[in-house]
Amino acid sequence: MFYIYMLRCIDNSIYTGYTTDIKRRYAEHLKKSKKGAKYTHSRTPVSIAAMWETDSKSSAMKLEHFIKKLSKQKKEELILNTDLVSTKYEEKLYGNVYESINYENC
Repeated sequence: MFYIYMLRCIDNSIYTGYTTDIKRRYAEHLKKSKKGAKYTHSRTPVSIAAMWETDSKSSAMKLEHFIKKLSKQKKEELILNTDLVSTKYEEKLYGNVYESINYENC
């Protein structure tokens, strides 16, 4: 199982990543360990804002890439409505990337 997640940081910025173990990965971000992202070393995460799961690493990487390219406003909209990426509108715009993804809120 792979998890795609969005973290809300202390400066209100949003970090997006993927992992196989969300609890371990979130702890790495919080502890600012070498395994944590460079981005979250200077911007401490305060919460997991959104999360999705998939069985495919490829789908996880594609969704992460898609989210990272969004504007801050679009990321905020996605956090408020995590089902946005599964709507017909999104599928039409972005293809079949999301077919194997099970969407769920944190």
